[in-house]
Amino acid sequence: MEGLEITVLLGLAILAGTALAPRLRVATPLLLVVIGLLLGFVPALREIQLPPETVLLLFLPVMLFWESLTTSLRAIRRSLRYIVPMSTLLVVASAFGVAWIATLFGMPWQTGLLLGAAVAPPDATAVAALGHLLPQRMFMKLKAESLTNDGTALVVYAIALSLALGENVTGWSITASVLISYLGGAAAGIAVAALAYLALRSTRSTLVINITLLIVPFLAFLLAELVEASGVLAVVFAGLIVAWTHSRITTAASRRQANAAWPFGVYLLNGALFVLIGLEVQYVVNDIPGRLIGTLLLVSVAAWIALIVVRYLFLLLFAPFSHPAGGQLFGDNRARIVNTMAGFRGAVSLAIALSVPVTVNGSGDLSGRDAIVFVTAGVILLSLLVQGPLLPAIVRWARLPEDAAAEEEYELAQRAISGAALAALDDIAAEHGISADVRDRARREGYEMLELANARAYARQRQTDDAHIAELETMLDEPDAADTGPVPEIGEVPPRTTTVGSAGGGTAAASALQMLATSDGIDLTQRSPIQKYEEATRLRLALLDRKRAVLHRMRREGTIDDLVVRRIEAHLDLEEMRLSGIEQLD
Repeated sequence: MEGLEITVLLGLAILAGTALAPRLRVATPLLLVVIGLLLGFVPALREIQLPPETVLLLFLPVMLFWESLTTSLRAIRRSLRYIVPMSTLLVVASAFGVAWIATLFGMPWQTGLLLGAAVAPPDATAVAALGHLLPQRMFMKLKAESLTNDGTALVVYAIALSLALGENVTGWSITASVLISYLGGAAAGIAVAALAYLALRSTRSTLVINITLLIVPFLAFLLAELVEASGVLAVVFAGLIVAWTHSRITTAASRRQANAAWPFGVYLLNGALFVLIGLEVQYVVNDIPGRLIGTLLLVSVAAWIALIVVRYLFLLLFAPFSHPAGGQLFGDNRARIVNTMAGFRGAVSLAIALSVPVTVNGSGDLSGRDAIVFVTAGVILLSLLVQGPLLPAIVRWARLPEDAAAEEEYELAQRAISGAALAALDDIAAEHGISADVRDRARREGYEMLELANARAYARQRQTDDAHIAELETMLDEPDAADTGPVPEIGEVPPRTTTVGSAGGGTAAASALQMLATSDGIDLTQRSPIQKYEEATRLRLALLDRKRAVLHRMRREGTIDDLVVRRIEAHLDLEEMRLSGIEQLD
């Protein structure tokens, strides 16, 4: 098929999956895989191939960069004792465990290790697409793990490929490969992020900023590949550094544009990948001799079970080392089961399997590239179509403690920045030459926002307390006689009282504006509505700068999470654009 026809077909498949998934009450990625499988029954569509270089060089840098930008750096720092072993030792253990299982079915050891390297790493995009039901802290740990484990899998794959091709592999060569992959990838990502910082700190153009950020993941991947290091780690390091310096090298307009364009683009790439996975499975199934399909299906199921068992056992054995002292929030057995079932495989595994050269062959029917691709595709399907639908039920069964830290930090930050702006209002007004009535109006609005933030925090805390009381009453089967009253909804805005500057004030302002425009006897000594508007705009922009300064100081001190900062900064950016106007793009 022609490229344009394939593009239209993928677009229609993504559109159908997006429209039908909410009605069928299934996750969109799962439905897209099924659509790909159904399309694969058409012989002409079955021939659509998924080139591994397309995934590794086009899809992967963009998706990993966006996932890195939206990952909590504080969560990574606090969970390093979990992330490091899970993204290194677990990948190696999973690869060897799958290789051992494959040899039991007659697959050569070298071929089994190639298979193990392909299916060992959980996929970042699959975790991001299907893991939102998890508590925020567990989701961030899984996301950080899946961002970094691809580098380990590619090192294992390179070693296994050398063994399969009969090349000499020594302990020194393995050590050198690991060091070059990790250190070279990290150095490439840091270098590209530093270049981006130097290039962007002096520009305010929305287009220049966002085009530069779009080039960053590809440049990081390319630089790492030139030194034979891990392009995946280079993209992740570049993304994490850019995320930390994001507010200093971008503007409100560029951030609003990026926050609209990147999620949409990544969603389309993700959707196309899931459809192509379904098509690739159909191609592989029809390309395998019929007499081997039964055996390969057994190998696929056995490898999938082995991955689940190895992950669970690894979590169990490393639990004392991966949790900080006193941090047992997710340290129980039910949480380990949830974590185990959330390890989805995706397009990266299929790309690694498709990268196996056709020259890899040995003795036996299960020694070739087709067997590796078939089993990898089978493991991905089982991961997505079995673990995916089961995960919501398992999360409900686990009854994990509610993770309300993000909401608490959000409310804390809102109150802190509003209070800081109010405290500095007089000084800011004097600095910018703001009249008393404009300053007082801003003070009233600031107090209203602060009261609203306090009311929301109180409502959320009361709802949490009432939920705990209800749970205790259920456990003890002793209903409390005290009536706590109705529970307010989170985010419910209390009724506002009429103040100066409300509806009546707006009518008066409109009248004053009309009189100013039509009256012949204008008192030029009085401030016009235009002057007041300009003063109010300057004052509000200055207050926004003050709020941002306090917000980023709280982030540097570790008081609030990076994702909370992004959430609040998005609101501040929207307010700034409302005041200063939308930048016109040439």
